[in-house]
Amino acid sequence: MTGPEHVLVVGAGLAGLRTVEGLRRAGHDGRISLVGAEKHLPYDRPPLSKQYLAGEWDRARIDLIAAEGLTELGVRMHLGRRAVALRAGEVELDDGSTLHADAIVLAVGVVARTLDGQPPSAHVLRSVDESDTLRDALAQASSLLVVGAGFIGAEVASTALNRGLAVTVLETGPVPMARVLGSEVGALAARLVSEAGADLRCGVTVSALTETGATLSDGSAVTADQTVVGIGGRLDLGWLEPTGLDLTGGIPCDEHGRVEGLTGVWAVGDAAAWTDPHFGGRVRHEHWTSATDQAAVVARDITGAEPPPPTVPYFWSDQFGLKIQLIGRPDLADELLPLHGDGLDGGEIKGTTVGYLRGGELVAVVGFGAARRIARYRKPLAARADRAATLEFRDTLT
Repeated sequence: MTGPEHVLVVGAGLAGLRTVEGLRRAGHDGRISLVGAEKHLPYDRPPLSKQYLAGEWDRARIDLIAAEGLTELGVRMHLGRRAVALRAGEVELDDGSTLHADAIVLAVGVVARTLDGQPPSAHVLRSVDESDTLRDALAQASSLLVVGAGFIGAEVASTALNRGLAVTVLETGPVPMARVLGSEVGALAARLVSEAGADLRCGVTVSALTETGATLSDGSAVTADQTVVGIGGRLDLGWLEPTGLDLTGGIPCDEHGRVEGLTGVWAVGDAAAWTDPHFGGRVRHEHWTSATDQAAVVARDITGAEPPPPTVPYFWSDQFGLKIQLIGRPDLADELLPLHGDGLDGGEIKGTTVGYLRGGELVAVVGFGAARRIARYRKPLAARADRAATLEFRDTLT
């Protein structure tokens, strides 16, 4: 047998499933149990605000695996059960049962953040059930209010515009996605929203949210048939507090996903704050590819196999006819480096590619409708290229 006799994975989303698959690929032939708070088998979440919400994809298309596949993997499922306590070598579930394991992987996600006084009629979007409810509501609506112009909010707004709804988007910051992209690149995201036909209002907050719209901090009001609140996710880790972990920034892990301070426990996915071996500190990535990459690392670490090659963080968003792609860590940057296109100068957004530098070193690249180029920038990012090397590389691209 390779690795521990029994591995318990808490969280039946993408990160949890990829951990299970990775364990089997790495040679683990012992027991595996998978706990999921939802009753659904693992499914893909990015389409919930796009193709699935639009009705372009059916339910089967977002499933990550069928029941037969889990049977082939030899996984014992505990769906519709929420973990409520973690102790040495065991996890207690909300039905009072306790599962014992030699290795435990926390693959828990985040929950939707809500506004104070948010009415039940306002939608959030984290689960397939919530996407189903919102899709039915949009089918009967002519207008939509979106609170929050982040990636989820923008994707929902894009889907609603394509369905012919009048859309208003509210954003507390000066531009959308400034926390991730920075103000200058965030201005490009603002142009995408506005030029697509949505009414984008930045620098405003919601004073009161009602069943028919919102009153804003500037005294104005917005009415809409339906409202979606897309203001990000929040950690829901209260059940782990008795362990003594500092959970302020997520579940603290080393660069292998081992939870620091607990023996035989790993963490992957949205709530896991991994140590960055290159830049130091811990960082949480709520990204599809990060969940997959972390799962591969943890599966191999548990089984004692060789670790996979290092990867570069990657994220994408489909909105308003363009794919926004981001690789690296723009949060570290202190300078922008325009690479391709004229979007930053007011020109066409499509094809615009921008580098992020830290101390003259390339740490991230973002592209708008520039998929072919973005993929090629992984090499200079991995090499931690300086400004001159980055510009020299840029000049080799056509």
